[in-house]
Amino acid sequence: MNYQINFPHLGIYLEHVGKSISVGGFAIAYYGIVIAVGMLLGIGLVCRRAKETGQDPDSYVDICVHTMIIGVIGARIYYVIFSWSAYKDDLLSILNLRQGGLAIYGGIIAGIATLIAAARRRKLPVGKVLDTCIIGLPLGQILGRWGNFFNREAFGAYTDGLFAMQLPVSAVRQHEITEEMWAHLQNIGGVDFIQVHPTFLYEGMWNTCVLLFLLLVRNKTRFEGELILLYIAGYGIGRFFIEQLRTDQLLIPGTAVPVSMVLSGAAAVLSVLAVLLLRKRAEAPSKKE
Repeated sequence: MNYQINFPHLGIYLEHVGKSISVGGFAIAYYGIVIAVGMLLGIGLVCRRAKETGQDPDSYVDICVHTMIIGVIGARIYYVIFSWSAYKDDLLSILNLRQGGLAIYGGIIAGIATLIAAARRRKLPVGKVLDTCIIGLPLGQILGRWGNFFNREAFGAYTDGLFAMQLPVSAVRQHEITEEMWAHLQNIGGVDFIQVHPTFLYEGMWNTCVLLFLLLVRNKTRFEGELILLYIAGYGIGRFFIEQLRTDQLLIPGTAVPVSMVLSGAAAVLSVLAVLLLRKRAEAPSKKE
């Protein structure tokens, strides 16, 4: 397999981008490494936020670890459900995460449910726990998207724009190559390349903006739970548009409708409405005074 990745309009030509490193004869996927690093950095940011708000950082380490484990399981289950045809004849492949196959919305749903349960079990304010932990999620996502880069996945349709990315045909899943990509196939040095939108990069850049926004407003919220609603709205808006470019969309069964587009749009609208309503309710007492 050819390991080259190019960004021709940016003048970037990466001759060898491997998918894993070998440690003691055992291959460790970069996909797993970057996700693990993202998780650790996310936990660090959550603990910093906990200390900043007068909470016990150590208790959040435990909460985060459990949430991440359940989140990964949720992300896998979500992906498998909407990609069942790829796993129904080989059920053991469901356990193989080395080639990717985690859906962020499955992780978010499972993670939020876990945080709510943890907060109630520890008798902590649910909204405060959610707001504290959500700070670390976009940071983890930013790093995690580079796992898609190493796996040559989560790319978009054909483009000849500034950020166009060239991938060897032999390095990607054949069913993700569209007719338009085949029509614009490029042969470089005897190797066939598709040229696509690097949607993993777009989402990483958008998540950076979301993270910066959350950090800027973290001390200006009017009610507990506002930060997580702002995250859901912010991420949902970006994902709604970026999802339209991707060729590996998970579809609602029996339709051609991308489930992440529907979920992103609905979540963003509902979160914005909730923020407006709850802010108005939080300001009401002060107006009466």
